[in-house]
Amino acid sequence: MDSFDYKKFYNEVGQMNGWDFSRLSVIVEDALWNFWSEVSSRCKAGDILLDIGTGGGEALLRMTDAALLLIGIDHSEAMIHTANRNRERSGRSNIRFLPMEASKLGFPDRFFQVISCRHSEFNAAEVARVLADDGVFLTQQVGESDKCNLAQAFGRGQSGNAKRGTLMERYAAELKEAGFRQIDCRQYDAVEYYATAEDLIFLLKHTPIIPGFGQTESDFQTLHRFIAEHQTPKGIQTNADRFMIIAYK
Repeated sequence: MDSFDYKKFYNEVGQMNGWDFSRLSVIVEDALWNFWSEVSSRCKAGDILLDIGTGGGEALLRMTDAALLLIGIDHSEAMIHTANRNRERSGRSNIRFLPMEASKLGFPDRFFQVISCRHSEFNAAEVARVLADDGVFLTQQVGESDKCNLAQAFGRGQSGNAKRGTLMERYAAELKEAGFRQIDCRQYDAVEYYATAEDLIFLLKHTPIIPGFGQTESDFQTLHRFIAEHQTPKGIQTNADRFMIIAYK
């Protein structure tokens, strides 16, 4: 999927669903961390936190007690519309959602103590500029081996044929060049079990795991075969390849 198609897809998901996958029934085994717990544990009561690529703001709204002020940004106007609707429903007053490109952050230098970015692109130089001295940046990203059995079954996937760890190494190098003094990298490849075919279809329709999923009837024939081959007593088996970088300025 090229960048234009991805933006269109992401906007459509933002209007329909935001970035909320809490409705999915899925078991994850051997995940080595919870990203938002990692972010929350590094926040102090008086901190200002920035979340890049916040989607519908669902995760940020669950951790409003962690910091004094939380600001979520996203390049998608549709996602921000959904995020503000979610904020109004929550009644939380210490959170803001703004449309903004990650490549040009409209904030003063050294404004934030904590910056997070989950499954979204970021600009290392801009993160370094708006992060306070001794601040921390945390990002979790999807690894190249994610949903490898699905990509094999469909003959296409969001990472192509890239070697595992390629993106992590690139991001770590960019953060080092931007001046971060300590960069810690972690990886895991967890087993996932989706309870029903409907759970898996929802995931595939609302993420770019299989680019263009559902546009042809053959996709559902392939999915039917995939489920038959990977059905287990725990659910439909696949994997979640994730990496996290924690960078200290």
